Amino acid sequence: MFVSGDIKKVRKALNLAKTKKRTVGFVPTMGALHAGHMSLVKAARNQCEFLVVSLFVNPIQFSPSGDDFREYPRNFRGDKKLLQAQGVDLVFNPSIKTIYPDGFSTVVEEHDLSNNLCGLSRPGHFKGVCTVISKLLNVVQPDIMYLGRKDYQQAQIIRRLIRDLNFSTKVKVLSIIRDKDGLALSSRNRLLTFKERKDAVVLYRALKLAKKKIVEGQRNSAQVTQSIRKLIASVRSAKIDYVEIVETKSLKRVNKIRGRILIALAVYIGRTRLIDNIILDVK
Repeated sequence: MFVSGDIKKVRKALNLAKTKKRTVGFVPTMGALHAGHMSLVKAARNQCEFLVVSLFVNPIQFSPSGDDFREYPRNFRGDKKLLQAQGVDLVFNPSIKTIYPDGFSTVVEEHDLSNNLCGLSRPGHFKGVCTVISKLLNVVQPDIMYLGRKDYQQAQIIRRLIRDLNFSTKVKVLSIIRDKDGLALSSRNRLLTFKERKDAVVLYRALKLAKKKIVEGQRNSAQVTQSIRKLIASVRSAKIDYVEIVETKSLKRVNKIRGRILIALAVYIGRTRLIDNIILDVK
């Protein structure tokens, strides 16, 4: 496994793979890898002949205060061991200065899908995501990029970015991986205390409750979100950021539940912000 943060060396290795007509798969991550990340890595390994994983905690997608960026979990040594065990060919772990050199002043923004959900509560977040993904795609130039559905809005924005800027990369979005109690796996779960970890299951319980209400015939979006909010509010450590029911393609809020919809929520458990979602096809 070749590990490098040097763009020239990484491009040289990739060019060699491409001259041999190898399909290049790419899994972009911020490290602190868990089974959710590894499900993407395994899928990419099975489907591609040359596999690249990036490990880069992107500072410009965090809040300006910098607290969230500093506290974001990091485990580079452990990440490398996991990736080596899966037969990853190349790990790209650039420094901040490599990605954002002195005088860096060019950013990439999306102005439609970014306007609600996490885009409202985290101003500038998706500008940071679009900028770093554009740079990573420019370096790696993969045939296929693998993303997780837990970050559904982010995946949709990246799809739009690739379409609008004419990148040739194909995107595959894979299922959410959950713990035994239903909590969606996330690097941020490591920041939870023992009690907060138990409380965090309320996110999945709330989504299951919403599904139950809809299966039983409830079609009023406000009524369903009210039920979700009431359940989450029963957990003392929980503070709701948002609860929304939206169309899966436009991410626009729906009033009457029908068709293919996304139920998405973001909740603080203590100081840790977690997100989750489910997709339903409703007649």
